[in-house]
Amino acid sequence: MAEITARKRIWGWFFFDWASQPYNTLLITFIFAPYVKELMQDGAAAQAAWGFGIGAAGIVIALLAPILGALADTSGNRMKWIWLFSLMYVIGSAALWWASPENFDVTRTLIFFAIGMIGMEFATIFTNSMLPDLGTKEEIGRISGNGWAFGYIGGLLTLIIMLVLLAESSTTGKTLIGISPILGLDAEMREGTRAVGPLTAIWYALFMIPFFLWVKDPQAVKPPKGAVGQALRDLAGTIRNLPKTPSLFAYLTSSMFYRDALNGMYTFGGIYAAGVLGWTVVDVGVFGILAIISGAVFAWLGGMADARFGPKPVITICILLLTCVAIAVVMVSRESVFGVPVAPDSSAPDIAFYVIGALIGAAGGVIQSASRTMMVRQANPTRMTEAFGLYALAGKATSFIAPLSIGTVTYLTGSQSLGVTPLIGLFLIGLILLRWVKPEGDY
Repeated sequence: MAEITARKRIWGWFFFDWASQPYNTLLITFIFAPYVKELMQDGAAAQAAWGFGIGAAGIVIALLAPILGALADTSGNRMKWIWLFSLMYVIGSAALWWASPENFDVTRTLIFFAIGMIGMEFATIFTNSMLPDLGTKEEIGRISGNGWAFGYIGGLLTLIIMLVLLAESSTTGKTLIGISPILGLDAEMREGTRAVGPLTAIWYALFMIPFFLWVKDPQAVKPPKGAVGQALRDLAGTIRNLPKTPSLFAYLTSSMFYRDALNGMYTFGGIYAAGVLGWTVVDVGVFGILAIISGAVFAWLGGMADARFGPKPVITICILLLTCVAIAVVMVSRESVFGVPVAPDSSAPDIAFYVIGALIGAAGGVIQSASRTMMVRQANPTRMTEAFGLYALAGKATSFIAPLSIGTVTYLTGSQSLGVTPLIGLFLIGLILLRWVKPEGDY
C-alpha cells in the first residue's frame, strides 16, 4: 500500500470536522431544537427542557472525559475509541426520526439526543489530540483554522439540503423554495424535518471514510495490564501539579468558562429565536446559513491572524465581542430592539438577530480554532496527548453549567430572554482569567 502523505493525513483530519459539524448545525442549533419548541409549543418550557437534557449529557461527558483522555494517553490507541464514539453518534442522531408530533416523548427524544451528543464530544476529544502530529508549531494555527472552516462548509451544505429539500414549514408544509419534502415524506407528520436525524447520521458515516483511511494513530499499542488504574493515577498527579504551571492552569480555567458560554450560545440560539421571535424551523435555518457562512470565512481569516499574532490576542478580541453579543441577545424581542419599542409587524427584531447570528458565527469559529492552537503553546511538548486530555477535561468539566443555569433561570423567571443572561457572566470570568495566561506558555 502506498504511503499516506502528510498532506493527505491533514485532509483526512479535516474530514472529521466536515463529517461531525451537522450535529452542531442541524441538531443542536438550527433545525431540531426549534422543531422541539414547535412540538412543545411553550418556548420557555422547551428551553428549560433543552437545558436540563443537554446539561445531563454534559455531566456524563465531564465525568468520563478525563478518564478516557488518560486512557488514550496510556495506550496511545485513539482510533478504536473514535470508532466506538462514532457508532454512538450515528445511533443517537438516526433515532431522532422517531420524534413524531403524533406521539412525541420529550424524555425519549432527549436520551437519544444525548447519546449522539456524547458520541460526538468524545470523538472530538481524540481527534483534537491528533492536531500536534499534523504540523510544526508555526503551522498548527493555520491547520486548525482551515479545519474549522472546512467543517463549517460541511454544516452549511447540510443545512441548505435540509431547508431546500426536506424541512417543511409548520404553517405551509412547504420547504424554503416552496416544494413539498422530497422522497414522498409526509409534511403533516413533519417527516421532512424529522429526516434531519437520519441525514446527520448518513452524512457522518459517509464522510468519516477519508478520516479512517488517511489518519493513522502512530502510537497505537495494546494497553498494558492495569492501564486503567495507571491512567487514573497519572491523571491525578497531573492535576495536582497544575499549580506548578500557572499559565497552563490559568488557560485551562479560562477556557473552561468561555467555551462553556459559547456552547450555551450555540445550543440555545435556535430555540431562543423560535420562542422569542416566533421563527419557524425554516426561519431559523436561514439565520443559520448566515451564521455558518460568517463562521467559515472568519475561521479561515482567524487562522491567518493566529499564525501572525498568536492565539491570545485573537481569543481576547473574540471573548469581548461574544460578551457584547450575549448582552445584545437579551435586548432583542418582538416588542423592542435595544430598548426602543417597535411595532408588532416590524422587521427590526429579525434584522437585529440576523446580525447577531453573523457575529456569533464569526467570533465562534475563530475562538474555537485559536483555542486549539493555544493549547499546543501551553502544553509540555513531550506530553502533548496528556495536555489535550486536560483540555478536554477543562472543556467538559463545567459543560453542564451553561445549559443547566439557562434551564434553571428560564424555569424560575418564565422568560427566555432572562434565561440566557448567565452567558454574560461566564464570558467575563473567562476573560478575566485569560489575563494570567502567557502567550508562549510555561515551557
